[in-house]
Amino acid sequence: MIRWALALFFASTILAVVAYRFVPVYITPLMLIRCAEQVKAGESLKLHHHWIPLDKMSPHMPVAVMASEDGRFLLHHGFDFEAIEKAAAHNMKSKRKHGASTISQQTAKNVFLWPGRSWMRKGFEVYFTALIELMWSKQRIMEVYLNSIEMGEGIYGVAAVAKHHFGKDASELSRADCALIAATLPNPRVYSSKSPSNYMLKRQSRIQREMRYIPTFPKEGEEFDPETVKGGVYKKSKK
Repeated sequence: MIRWALALFFASTILAVVAYRFVPVYITPLMLIRCAEQVKAGESLKLHHHWIPLDKMSPHMPVAVMASEDGRFLLHHGFDFEAIEKAAAHNMKSKRKHGASTISQQTAKNVFLWPGRSWMRKGFEVYFTALIELMWSKQRIMEVYLNSIEMGEGIYGVAAVAKHHFGKDASELSRADCALIAATLPNPRVYSSKSPSNYMLKRQSRIQREMRYIPTFPKEGEEFDPETVKGGVYKKSKK
C-alpha cells in the first residue's frame, strides 16, 4: 500500500511539473488560501491575476527581482549555498533573521505548496525545487515566478500589479517601477508599491543600484556564462 502511494505521489508530481513547463499557471494554493481567508473574515473576494508571457513584461522586471531576491539566480541550480551560509552566520548573531530562499524555491512554494515553516513543507519545497530546476529552463522559472507571486492584497503577478498600482501594461513598467515592485516582495501585504513609504523608497533606490551589476535577463536559447559574459551580452547556446 505504501509502495503504491509513493508511486502515485511521484508520478502525479512529476506529471504536474512537466505540464506546468508548457501550461500557464492560472491558480495557485496561495490564491485559494487567501480567498478562503477573505471569506472567513467576511470580506469581499479580491483576486486579480492575469497570465502573460515573459516577453510581454518589462525587461527590467526579471533584473529587479534578481537584484532584490536572488542575485545568483542564473548561476545556481535551485539552492544558493553561499547565501545559506551567510544567512546562517547572520542568524546566529542577530535576532532579526535573514532568509536565503531562491527564486526557484519561491516558485516551487508558490505553485505547488502552502505557506508555512514546518520541516515537512520545507522538504516538499526542496523536492519541487529540484524538479523544476531539472525540467524547466531558467526563463520558464522566472516566467512562472513573475506571474504567480503575491504582489499586493489580492494581487498576483506582474500584469495585475502593473494595472492596479501603476495604471500600465506590464510591458510599460519603467526601471524604477520594477525596482519598487521588487522592494515589496519580502512582505507585499505590508509594503505597498502603490503608496510606498520612505523605507520602500530607500529599498527601491538600493535595488536600482544593484540592477546596474546584473546583465539583462537572457532570452530562451541564450546561455548565461559568467566567464564569457561582459557588458550584459550573452553567448548563444550550443544546444
